Amino acid sequence: MEADTDNFVIDAKLFEPSSDMSSQRERIARVHHSAFYDGWIRLRKNKAAVGGCAVLVIISLLAVFAPVFSQFTYYDTDYTARFMPPSGEHIFGTDLFGRDLWARLWYGTRMSLLIGLSAAFINLFIGVTYGSVSAIAGGNVDNMMQRIIELLVGIPSLIILILMMVVLPPGVWTIIIALSVTGWVNMARLVRAEILRLKMQEFVLAARLLGTPTSKIIIRHLVPNTVSVIVIQTMFSIPAAIFSEAFLSFIGLGIAEPRASLGVLINVGYGSLRTSPHMLIFPSIVIVLIMVCFCILGDGLRDAFDPRMRQ
Repeated sequence: MEADTDNFVIDAKLFEPSSDMSSQRERIARVHHSAFYDGWIRLRKNKAAVGGCAVLVIISLLAVFAPVFSQFTYYDTDYTARFMPPSGEHIFGTDLFGRDLWARLWYGTRMSLLIGLSAAFINLFIGVTYGSVSAIAGGNVDNMMQRIIELLVGIPSLIILILMMVVLPPGVWTIIIALSVTGWVNMARLVRAEILRLKMQEFVLAARLLGTPTSKIIIRHLVPNTVSVIVIQTMFSIPAAIFSEAFLSFIGLGIAEPRASLGVLINVGYGSLRTSPHMLIFPSIVIVLIMVCFCILGDGLRDAFDPRMRQ
């Protein structure tokens, strides 16, 4: 039997007007958090990254405060206490000049961290700026900037490091400058590749149509969406810079005695490996912990702050 739709009447009593206010209809129920706060929440759930961060914090605190509160300095010599093994007076023993290895190790760790962090952040600033401008400009500007990068990549970085250390006066900032000459190249290429992929997407085109300046598009839209690449590359560049400094000091082109770094301590300990292995073991453990923890923390930061991995 067919329904009589022509005579169907809708009763107004079946409907009730909504009691919600118009200002509440599009209210977001979830508490608003910034991108960094959301990333921090996800980072705390990564136990490996939190553990690596805790180890780095402990090493950094020891590097800053351990030499200050030690009864010995990194340059005090005592020829009557040469090559002493670890003891209550000298926690990590002494070296060939009777200097306390506890004070020298943490002072050297401080110098290595200073060099690594400074070089990494200089590379971060130059690489992100260079790569962003190259990708956004495009055309002949992009081609010219990429030819400069190819020129720098074609020259072995080790040769540039050694030449810079020979030409410039020795010192901490000379090592930082030498590590920064070509260290930003990989960051620039990665950032350029990510921005080339993002700059034709809808949210960037919408920002352009609304008249947003190019600088704000880079800072507010493009760079936050490349944060995973930036973070992981920075976290890898810090231990790479520390390792490069250790290598330069190991071959005699880095920090000179009596100042200490992890590379200097490993170089001195290598010469006394058979008779006093503690001189090599302790700085090697510290440099391995620093490099491994930075890599683990970098992976955790990438997973936490990558916008594409948010749920």
